[in-house]
Amino acid sequence: MTVEPEFLQALAQEKISLPDDQLEGLQDYARLMWEWNEKVNLTRHTTWQLFGTRDMLDVTQLANIIPDDHEVLDLGSGGGVPGIPLSIVRPDLQVSLAESVGKKAQVLNDIVSELNLPITVYAARAEDLLHDLRFDTIVVRAVGSLRKLCTWLEPHWASIGQVLAVKGPKWVEERNEARHHGVMKGLQLRKVASYQMPETENEGVILQIWKHGVPVVRK
Repeated sequence: MTVEPEFLQALAQEKISLPDDQLEGLQDYARLMWEWNEKVNLTRHTTWQLFGTRDMLDVTQLANIIPDDHEVLDLGSGGGVPGIPLSIVRPDLQVSLAESVGKKAQVLNDIVSELNLPITVYAARAEDLLHDLRFDTIVVRAVGSLRKLCTWLEPHWASIGQVLAVKGPKWVEERNEARHHGVMKGLQLRKVASYQMPETENEGVILQIWKHGVPVVRK
């Protein structure tokens, strides 16, 4: 299979280098997502440029951080980013997707099946899953403010090793709001990655949030 030149160019722009088999898997995923996007609203990133520079930049930053063999839950997965690409570039991870909108969850199931990926899709809110399941890492991207996130997860920290939240330049304001409303009581937060967001002067960050023990990031 030939990898689209526009996709390679977008990845090169962000200095992202991946093996050929992973590039092909990511390309197959993007095409399936865009095909479904005509029926169910999954993403606004419908070009190789946006997929390569926006989605894959966040995914590869996460991939560099998550420790080996972690059980990972993508909370509010939407169209499957970052969970599905993360499973492709880090096949050692045990990735699950949580999507509470039934139509989107069914689409994710179809995409995962078509790509033959070892991913479990839950048509449920992550808060409900955490009553019975435990995950080493929860990844979160574009699903709400830190205040909302910490409120949702507050009863469930015994089931969570750490949260890795992909955020933009307003993360400091979000952190201050969450602290003001008392929802970060007993939680630890630190910035574990920062990177230039494409075509802007803004900084993207990955925040690590945890409550118990001392979580680690990949060396």
